[in-house]
Amino acid sequence: MKQKLTFAMIMGIITTCIISFTLVSVNVAYNEKFLFIWLRSWALAYIVVIPAILIISPAVNKIVEKIYKSK
Repeated sequence: MKQKLTFAMIMGIITTCIISFTLVSVNVAYNEKFLFIWLRSWALAYIVVIPAILIISPAVNKIVEKIYKSK
């Protein structure tokens, strides 16, 4: 479980950082509030994604195992 939590936290940092930066860049552009808006968006996304990764990843692993087991 410790390994799954560590994976979720690292994966969450990377994916939420990339996605929130991209979406804030497109929607707000680069102005004086960019950094604040981006960090706030990233923090919210990170809080949401960690439980999502932990809950969803077992189901996704099973689907992937079925896909490759049948080949």
